[in-house]
Amino acid sequence: MITLTAPAKINLTLEVLRKRMDGYHEIRSVLQTIDLHDTLYFERGERVTWECETAYSTPAWSAAQSLVSKAVSLLQQSAGVTKGAAIKVEKRIPLMSGLGGDSSDAAAVLKGLSELWNLKIPAEKLGEIATQLGSDVVFFLKGGTALSAGRGERIMQLPPVGQLWVVLVMPDIPVEMGKTGRMYSSLKPAYFTDGSITQKLVEALKYRKPFLPAMLYNVFENIAFEDFTLKHLCLDPMKKCGALHVHLAGSGPALFTMTPDKARAEELYSKYKSLGMKASIAATAFPKEKV
Repeated sequence: MITLTAPAKINLTLEVLRKRMDGYHEIRSVLQTIDLHDTLYFERGERVTWECETAYSTPAWSAAQSLVSKAVSLLQQSAGVTKGAAIKVEKRIPLMSGLGGDSSDAAAVLKGLSELWNLKIPAEKLGEIATQLGSDVVFFLKGGTALSAGRGERIMQLPPVGQLWVVLVMPDIPVEMGKTGRMYSSLKPAYFTDGSITQKLVEALKYRKPFLPAMLYNVFENIAFEDFTLKHLCLDPMKKCGALHVHLAGSGPALFTMTPDKARAEELYSKYKSLGMKASIAATAFPKEKV
């Protein structure tokens, strides 16, 4: 059996520069994996089968509606194989939360099946397959701290941001399929920036300068933080609990605050839980060095 973890991610920055001629948006974003993760188990089988255990009841997970099924098909087509596998997914990352769980699972499927089937696919080729699944899938092949550019498919690894604690809150509000696309279509040109916010963080990381929570930025907050329910249920209470910097995870609706102080993170977590929020603590996570 092969066991792989599929980490969640947050966007330390997320800027949209412009809408491109191909209909996509030009972005600059610094991505960071955290140790909240799904776990995937791979065993040999005559055909591809799925089993899932989730830590939450809604929304329900379906392999057919997930990127994982497409990942299997693309890998089989690329390698010219029809092999099977029994795959079990333990879901801990909430679906459609902005934390990238589906993309991370798809990246784990590409890596896990490549190993299970002994395909020996070069990393560059695996990256090409991942690009067909989505820009975040490319990032999750390695994880850590990285710059995402273009429409998100161009990934450049960065020096690690270091150990930071992340307090996550999942708002108890309904989320529908196609959320990210709707968020992009709702962006006004007035929300576009020139990439300098992201570049400032990139340079700080390259020159080993301290990371400051004030460096965090997410363009989608211009839209999400106008939602009365999100503000009333989570954003305002989180700030009243003492969080100085509360940000949206990806396209949301998950919210997070970061601190280098574990005790401070635990204090905020306890306060959020006492208010009935769906809160959790995670830490920044990085790929293990090969020995």
